[in-house]
Amino acid sequence: MAARAWAGLGAVAGCLAALVAFAPAAWLGSLLSEATGERLLLADARGTVWDGSAVLLLTGGPGSRDASALPGRLQWRLGLDGAALVLRARQACCLNGELAVRVVPGLGRLRLELPAAPAAIGRWPASWLVGLGTPWNTLQPSGALTVASAAGLSLEQVQGRWRFSGGAQFELVDMASRLSTLDALGSYRLTLQGNAAGSEATTLTLATLGGALLLSGQGQMLGGGAGSRLRFTGEASAAPGSEAALANLLNIIGRRRGPVSVISIG
Repeated sequence: MAARAWAGLGAVAGCLAALVAFAPAAWLGSLLSEATGERLLLADARGTVWDGSAVLLLTGGPGSRDASALPGRLQWRLGLDGAALVLRARQACCLNGELAVRVVPGLGRLRLELPAAPAAIGRWPASWLVGLGTPWNTLQPSGALTVASAAGLSLEQVQGRWRFSGGAQFELVDMASRLSTLDALGSYRLTLQGNAAGSEATTLTLATLGGALLLSGQGQMLGGGAGSRLRFTGEASAAPGSEAALANLLNIIGRRRGPVSVISIG
């Protein structure tokens, strides 16, 4: 009887080990979908959780019909680092070499860290943002989205809510839109700042680096996961000499108040 019991336990342990070792890549996709409120998806996932690839999709969330994919496939490897995991990702179109993300699990929480993020993580086509839906599907932007800096960046999930810590700067470079006859609208910087240890919401600051369309504003990211929402207030205006070319765009992106278009989200 004892021998049969030990054999049964051995078989169960072997099955569990095989299940962990060969867990399908789609499981990782399900976790990412849930954590981002179905805004970031791993489509056509292949391989395993530990060594796989997928097409990275950006969507407008639950029920949205908008979706856009990055060219090529995102490839990843997941390995152990003590009590943590290290996810190493590559994508020829967009990432600068290999991006390493440290995943630290805890009791009722999960923390993602970029302990030694490079000065520039990657460069993505701005057209990818169309997948988020309004207002990007109307603007149909072109240009490039870059992560200019993100040293010491971390994201922590506690009881289903994501909290951001550290700072990051995103730049929209040489932006253009089908709503304007100009070849380029300008370049812009979005700065995120958060403190996961405190109760303050993550703040956003938008500024213009240069160009015909002048943008500025302040905002906050509230909530987390599927319940996350953006609250943002800003202004848009035309640089001297560009008023006529930008009149239609300014009428669409906000509420006109003289030469200024007031942008309000959330």
